[in-house]
Amino acid sequence: MPQRIGIFGGSFDPVHLGHLWIAEAAREQLSLDQVRWIPAATSPLKPDGPVASDDHRLQMVRLAISGNPFFVLDDREIARGEVSYTVDTVAEIQKQHPDDELFLIVGSDSLASFDRWHQPSQLLELATLAVIQRGGDAEIDVSILKRFCDDARLQTVKNSVVPMPLIEVSSTDLRRRILGNKSVRYQVPAAVEAFIRSEKPYQ
Repeated sequence: MPQRIGIFGGSFDPVHLGHLWIAEAAREQLSLDQVRWIPAATSPLKPDGPVASDDHRLQMVRLAISGNPFFVLDDREIARGEVSYTVDTVAEIQKQHPDDELFLIVGSDSLASFDRWHQPSQLLELATLAVIQRGGDAEIDVSILKRFCDDARLQTVKNSVVPMPLIEVSSTDLRRRILGNKSVRYQVPAAVEAFIRSEKPYQ
């Protein structure tokens, strides 16, 4: 029976409760059978890359998602070890899951810059964008996608918007707090907090 698979990529530097909440909201709203968490290698749009090492970020995501049977850690981008284009990752997953329906979970900020992504038309053929509409965001305007796909696909994207409350937690702020020896308790999972304390990935 075909499955519905969510693809959730990011630096996860560090992974925090906002990421978990987004993934769970997308899973529930879109009736996903699985959410694949894909820690990013260097992004072409963020060439400076993450702060914590690849291994540390993989371990933090593994700790964060353990115990949720719907969440899977997928290390393919880091294993590839080079600048990663989302379209290559999604094409690879589609090849492994030819009968399944893929949803690419992205923030509204990613949608706004979608015309700068690598091969946007092909990406929209491979997966449906599931755009996170954070509390306080204006209504999601998918018109930026018009030149990359037909009206039917555009409507599918509209139907796949995931409304969320405003989550005031960011990895940048967490790294700042960690470097300033401030608490990140209740902003990251307890297991990730313990890992940060013992392994010091940001020192």
